Amino acid sequence: MIEQKLKELGLDVPEAAMPLAAYVPAVEVDGYVYTAGQIPLLNGELKYQGKLGKDFSVEDGYEAAKICALNCLAAIKTVADLDKIEKVVKVTGFVNSAEGFNAQPKVVNGVSELIGEVFGEAGKHARSAVGVSELPMDAAVEVEMIVKLK
Repeated sequence: MIEQKLKELGLDVPEAAMPLAAYVPAVEVDGYVYTAGQIPLLNGELKYQGKLGKDFSVEDGYEAAKICALNCLAAIKTVADLDKIEKVVKVTGFVNSAEGFNAQPKVVNGVSELIGEVFGEAGKHARSAVGVSELPMDAAVEVEMIVKLK
């Protein structure tokens, strides 16, 4: 049902990205799934590399965050069927920010609004949107997600 909803929105959950270091894409503990940080990899290529407020606009960051959200769902799929998600609990977005850039919440809305469209009421989540000076591979955005399973 969730993947059907994504298809209706013109979106697909990609294959989970291979970890860049010594970790796994997601871990399930006591009915919760915690994802590793997901960057905007699309077909194995880093789509947005650089800083918001210097190399990219808020709108670009929003699109990067949407890719990260889909990659979080791909990570979740490594341990659970997406239809078993009862609630999206928490989203944490890290935004590679140029000096003076402070629109992190608008960037991370790319995740929140996508999750809301897909999961409806179950997609309403707590969230942090954090500006950072660097991210792995100079990714523009990185997102982590916690979901509760049925």
